[in-house]
Amino acid sequence: MAGKGLPGDGAASHLLHDDFGSGPCGWGYSGVMDASAAVPLPSDVLIVRPSALGDICRSVPVLVSLRRALPGARIDWLVNDAFQDAVRHHPDLDAVVPFPRDALARALRTGRGAAQAWAWLQALRGRRYDLVIDLQGLLRSGLVTWLTGSKRRVGFANAGEMAWMGYNERHRVDSAMHSVDRMLALVKDAGFEPVPEMRLHVGDEDDRWLDRWLADCGIDAQAGYACLAPTARWRCKCWPIERYAEVARRLLNSGRAGSHLVVLAAPNERDQIASLPDLLGPAAARVHFPETGVGRFLALVRRARLVVGNDSAAMHMAVGFDRPLVAIFGMTRPESVGPYGRDDSVVTPPGPAPNVTYRHRPDDQTWVNRIDVEQVWQKVESQLDAPRHGADQGAK
Repeated sequence: MAGKGLPGDGAASHLLHDDFGSGPCGWGYSGVMDASAAVPLPSDVLIVRPSALGDICRSVPVLVSLRRALPGARIDWLVNDAFQDAVRHHPDLDAVVPFPRDALARALRTGRGAAQAWAWLQALRGRRYDLVIDLQGLLRSGLVTWLTGSKRRVGFANAGEMAWMGYNERHRVDSAMHSVDRMLALVKDAGFEPVPEMRLHVGDEDDRWLDRWLADCGIDAQAGYACLAPTARWRCKCWPIERYAEVARRLLNSGRAGSHLVVLAAPNERDQIASLPDLLGPAAARVHFPETGVGRFLALVRRARLVVGNDSAAMHMAVGFDRPLVAIFGMTRPESVGPYGRDDSVVTPPGPAPNVTYRHRPDDQTWVNRIDVEQVWQKVESQLDAPRHGADQGAK
């Protein structure tokens, strides 16, 4: 969903800067500095955005902005190793820096992680980045940003969990802005022209896998398929699975988005779709439930004729591939975290939004349950009737 726009010069943000020199030990600031002050152009840049998958996908405009401003620089991205395929094939990226979060956590629990963590940290510091930008703004990302030892560590002055202590250049950006606009405002205040390009990229190996998988499933690549993404980490985001089953039947009966459906779910969310085959009845013969990693997940979304889903990673991928999209929202706010630039795709419950955050009521489906099948189906039809999205990114 389109945000509120980037702040103009002198508006919405200002710079707070360390007074402690270049080492990774400055944890205070001396006051407000002029954000336009001349600084040398960096040659080695690190983006810190380790998770979550959807957040990584919608952070791509920062990479594009930095590459346009710094065509000769090395630009790397620190990302949880499980999610690295979300950005690994982007042409503006030099390398991913995998963060082995789960492996380190297991090693530390067994008392054998100190050496492993130290080796990883030394390798990170050895890259000698002269600019690190933390887009996550939480304790872990702020700590990693600080530990890089970079002379210039940029982040949000109002970052959560005291992550701002890891930066020596802090910009105040309105937290009510759409998350993409907020990241681009940070980039602008750091001295780089923002470029709101959301496009994602699929690796050749994953594309070839999809060709084989479609053939094995008897799916005509030209007729295509629609994707359903009915899961989410937070139950309050999940539209009832019975209603997804009804939308699935209507899609298959109409044939408007292909003759098959593909149901997408993260490995730890597959229990949420366990009842769907029984709910679909005979129609389940044309519904597929692939178990995929991130790269194959991206490939499936890229060629989908339609994506219908909750507020989850699949929604942001659909934006990145400019796919026809129906994004179902419950307690989360599309004006802050919705599909960027795609107001046309959003379905929200009737009536005023609840004055409570989803994290305070993570299992409360009361709000999302107010959306009925007809609301979603009307949005499906309007998306399929609209001029086709992403003609260069969909079916081959």
